[in-house]
Amino acid sequence: MLKERIDQDLKKALLAGDKSLATTLRGLKSVILYAEVAAGSRDTGLPDEEITALLAKEAKKRQESADLYTKGGSAERAEAELAEKRVIESYLPKQLSDDELKQLVDAVVKELGASTPQAMGQVISKVKEKSNGAADGARVAAAVKERLSVS
Repeated sequence: MLKERIDQDLKKALLAGDKSLATTLRGLKSVILYAEVAAGSRDTGLPDEEITALLAKEAKKRQESADLYTKGGSAERAEAELAEKRVIESYLPKQLSDDELKQLVDAVVKELGASTPQAMGQVISKVKEKSNGAADGARVAAAVKERLSVS
């Protein structure tokens, strides 16, 4: 289970004296705990799919922060955010390649019989569901938009 893996890695980081890793993992544990409490599943925990979605959001936040720091001229802070993002991404599934994503979009378009841009939302939803977190939402949306506008 993903939550248990994070717990184990936190213990290892603490024993190794890796403060930055430990801080990042504590933050992840906090995000997961907050989501569990909000969902009323503190005792049972969240399924790995929901934890993966939370981690993907956290990675995206780190990227956005790093971009802002870079624009603001603070390269050191941007690098710290990107380092946290790399830690978070190590718990996420491997991202689909562009070709794999295109194939998945094509399969879903065929499955749903979608042919117009009006079906975009339905196709995006199905592709995200089938990719199990292995494709960023923005990449999925771009691929679906390209596919349905070419038809």
